[in-house]
Amino acid sequence: MEHDKWIQHNKMPPPMAGEANADYRARLAVIEEEARERRRHEIAQQVAVQNTPQQRIEIWERLHELTLPKKATHPLVKIIATDTELTVDQVREEQRRRLAPVKPEPAIPAHTIPPRI
Repeated sequence: MEHDKWIQHNKMPPPMAGEANADYRARLAVIEEEARERRRHEIAQQVAVQNTPQQRIEIWERLHELTLPKKATHPLVKIIATDTELTVDQVREEQRRRLAPVKPEPAIPAHTIPPRI
């Protein structure tokens, strides 16, 4: 029963019709190794200097399935800064950016819109 929950949570594919147990296990091993490689790549990307602080934090959020806390003093801010190799101030700047009101698009003057035919 626990194994079934693990498979469902990790979205492991069920055996294919007529697939031998050894072949199924080998296929799962390949899938798991690909997942580990994707995770290693994402971890490398969360500290890659070519990525912006916003991108690094988004990668961290995806890896941990968490969102950046809104509170500047939240304990995760320091953890995110460490994991992404950013400063706490850079993480807080991303918090401020996300909390800033969205600027509305400038209105298009009616006389510049072509008439409908």
